[in-house]
Amino acid sequence: QYSFKEVFGTLVVQKKLFDVVAKPLVEDLIHGKNGLLFTYGVTGSGKTHTMTGSPGDGGLLPRCLDMIFNSIGPFQAKRFVFKLDDKNGVDVQCEVDALLERQKRDAMPVPKPTPGKRQIDPEIADMINMQDQCKVEEVDEDNVYCVFVSYIEIYNNYIYDLLEEAPFDPIKPKWNNCNTPVRNGDFIPPQSKMLREDQNHNMYVTGCTEVEVKSTEEAFEVFWRGQKKRRIANTQLNRESSRSHSVFIIKLAQAPLDADGDKVLQEKEQITLSQLSLVDLAGSERTNRTKAEGNRLREAGNINQSLMTLRTCIEVLRENQMYGLNKMVPYRDSKLTHLFKNYFDGEGKVRMIVCVNPKAEDYEESLQVMRFAEMTQEVEVARPVDRPLCGLTPGRRFRNQAFQEELSRKLEMRGGPVDAETEEQSVLETVLQNFPPLPACELLDINDDQTLPKLIEVLEKRHKLRQMLIKEFSKAVLTFKTMLQEFDCSVASKENYIKGRMSEKEKTIAGQKTEIERLEKKIKTLEYKIEILEKTATIYEEDKRNLQQELESKSQKLQRQASDKRRLEARFQGMVAETTMKWEKECERRVAAKQLEMQNKLWVKDEKLKQLKAIVTEPKNDKPERPSRERDREKPVQRSVSPSPVPNAPPVRLRHRRSRSAGERWVDHKPPSNLPTETVMQPHVPHAITVAAASEKALAKCDKYMLTHQELASDGEIETKLIKGDVFKTRGGGQAVQFTDIETLKQESPTGRKRRSSPSNPDPPEEAAESEWTDVETRCSVAVEMRAGSALGPGYEHHAQPK
Repeated sequence: QYSFKEVFGTLVVQKKLFDVVAKPLVEDLIHGKNGLLFTYGVTGSGKTHTMTGSPGDGGLLPRCLDMIFNSIGPFQAKRFVFKLDDKNGVDVQCEVDALLERQKRDAMPVPKPTPGKRQIDPEIADMINMQDQCKVEEVDEDNVYCVFVSYIEIYNNYIYDLLEEAPFDPIKPKWNNCNTPVRNGDFIPPQSKMLREDQNHNMYVTGCTEVEVKSTEEAFEVFWRGQKKRRIANTQLNRESSRSHSVFIIKLAQAPLDADGDKVLQEKEQITLSQLSLVDLAGSERTNRTKAEGNRLREAGNINQSLMTLRTCIEVLRENQMYGLNKMVPYRDSKLTHLFKNYFDGEGKVRMIVCVNPKAEDYEESLQVMRFAEMTQEVEVARPVDRPLCGLTPGRRFRNQAFQEELSRKLEMRGGPVDAETEEQSVLETVLQNFPPLPACELLDINDDQTLPKLIEVLEKRHKLRQMLIKEFSKAVLTFKTMLQEFDCSVASKENYIKGRMSEKEKTIAGQKTEIERLEKKIKTLEYKIEILEKTATIYEEDKRNLQQELESKSQKLQRQASDKRRLEARFQGMVAETTMKWEKECERRVAAKQLEMQNKLWVKDEKLKQLKAIVTEPKNDKPERPSRERDREKPVQRSVSPSPVPNAPPVRLRHRRSRSAGERWVDHKPPSNLPTETVMQPHVPHAITVAAASEKALAKCDKYMLTHQELASDGEIETKLIKGDVFKTRGGGQAVQFTDIETLKQESPTGRKRRSSPSNPDPPEEAAESEWTDVETRCSVAVEMRAGSALGPGYEHHAQPK
C-alpha cells in the first residue's frame, strides 16, 4: 500500500484535478512565486492527456492559461512595455520606446493579429472554451502585468526550442550527415540549446524563443504550434508515444505603477518575474515489451536514464534531510534535473501527478512509479521569502481612473475639451458678446451728421460697460485674494497639523525601528540557538542511530544465544533421556542377573546340602567306590538342568536348557579356528545346521543360534564357551539374533590331590576313617556347581577342586 495526498479515480474530471493540483500554483505565480508541475508514470498511462486535455474538456495547461488571463486581464501592460533580455531578466521601456517597437512590428510583413476577436484554430477551439471563469481573487491592482511563454523539449539529453522558426539562408548551404549540401526542400535539423545560470543562480535556456501573449487563445495557439513539432513515435504500447520531455514555461512579469497611477515605475529593482513550468515527462518503458529497435531503443535508453537521474537526486535530497548529511546532488547528470535544480533547492513549489494504468501488464512498473512518488513526499524544500512592497500608496490606479472620469465629465458639461488657448478664446468671445454692437461706420458724404454721433454714442456705452466690468473684475480679484488668503491660512494650519502628525509618526517609526532591530538581534540569537540545537539534535540522532544499531546487533546476538541455548537444552534433554533409559535398562538387567545368580547359588547350596545329607546318612560299611580318571573320561557325566526362576523374581524371559532344544532347529556356528577338546562332556545339538560363518540363509531356516568360542584361561587351559540365542525376523525382511545365555566348558588338572588307586590293600583303622572322610570330600568336590556365566542367563561350570 502507498499513501498520497490526493487519489483520483478513473472517472475524475479535469476541473476537479485542476482545482486541487494546479490552481494553488497559478495563485503563487500571480503573487510572484515560482512553481513546477510535472506528470510522471509509465508509457501510455495518460500523462499528455492530463496536461493537454481533449476536445470539450481542456487539461491542466489551457486551464492555467485561462485562469491567469481572467485574473490579470484588465491590468495588462501594452505590448513591448516589458522586454526580456538575454540573461533571464526583464526591463521596463518607456512609452516612446514601446510605441517604436509596436510600429516596427506592425511594419513587418508577418500577418498581424486582428484587434477584435481572434480567429481560433478549430482543432483547439474546444480545448480552451472554458465555461467557468476561474480567477485569482487577491490581485494587486496597482501593478501592471505581462505574460511570456516558451516551449522546449529534452530529446536524447539535448534541449531544443519548439517555437524556433529556422530561417533558410540561400547563400550559406546547409550540410547533412553525409557532408554534402542539402537541397532547398530538405529538412534542416534544429540546433540544441545550452543551459546557463543567471545572477540569481537560476537556470535558464539561452537563445530560447519567448513570445509575449495577451490572451488565452494566443498563448494556446503558440503552445499548439510547438506541440506539432514535438517528437512522437508509434510503439507496441502507445500509438503516439512521447519520445522527449516537454516543458511549457509561463513567465509573468509585474511592476508597480508610479505615484500618479498612470505609468509604469521605471525601476528595474521593483520588477517581479515569476515562472510556472508545466512538464510532460516521457514515460518509462521496458524494451522487451515495446519491442524498440534502432532510434526507438536509443530514445528509450535516454528517457529511462533521465528518469533514473531524477530519482537519484530525490533520494539524495531525502537522505541529506533525514540523516543530516551533505552529499552532492547529481543535478548535472541530466539536462532535466539540471534545468529544475532551483526548484529542488527551494525556489518554488513542486507538484507531481502520478498517472497509473490499471492494466495487469503494467503492474510491476506501476509499483516502482508509486514507490518513487511516495518517497518524494518526504523531501522538504525551503520556501523563498516574499518580496518587500514598493512603498507607494495603494489604490493609485483607481484614483487615476476616477480623476480621468471626472475630468472627462466636466469637459462634457462645458461642451467639449478645454485647452489653454480655447479657454482664452471662449472668455474673449463671451466678453465681446456682452458689448453693444458697433453701427456702420461708413461716411457717405461730407455732410453726413448721423454716423459719427451714433458711433460716439456706442463707444461711450462700451466705455461705461468696460468700466463696470473692470470694477466687477477688481471686486472679483479682491474676493479671490481673500479666498486665497483664507485657503493659505487653512493650508498652513493643516500643514502644521500634518507636520505634528508626521513628527509623531516619525517617533513611532523610530521606536518601531528600534523594536525591529531588537527583534532582529533576538532572531539572530534564536537562529544561532536553533542552529546549535539542530547540530545537537543531529549528534543525538546519530548517537541514537548508533545505539539502535548496537541494540539491534546485541538483540540479534542474544537471540542467537537463546536459540543455541534452546538447541543445547533440547540436545542435553535428549542425551539425558537416552542415558536415563540406557541406565534403567542396565539396572534392570543387572538386577535380573543378580537375582538369577543368587537363585543359582541358593540352588547349588541346596544341592550340596542334599548330597552331603545323602552321604552322611549312608551306612558306613557301604563305601562308595571312587571312580578313576579314565572311567570318568569314558563315561559321560549327565548334566543337570537349570531350575526355572522363582515366581517372586522380576519379569525375565523364561529360558529352558535342553527341554526346548529337542524339537527346534539350531544353527551351530563353529569357526574354523576352534581346536577339538578331549573332554568327556561334549556339546551335542540335534537337528542342527553346522556352519563356519553365520549367513542369512541359514538363520532363515532356524529359530535358535549357538556360537562355539574358545579362549585361553588364566591357568593356561583352553576354555570353551557356548553362546546361545534366539533368531527373530526384522521388519525389513532380515534376521536378528538375541543372545540369551552362555555355557562354559573348562578342563583342569587335579595336581596335588592324594588318590588311592588300589582298593585291594586294606588300610589301618585310622587310615580307614581318613579314607572315608576323604571319599566324602571327593564326592562333594565332584558335585556340579551352577553359577551365572553371562549377563543374559546362567551357565554351567564343571570343575574338580583339589583337596
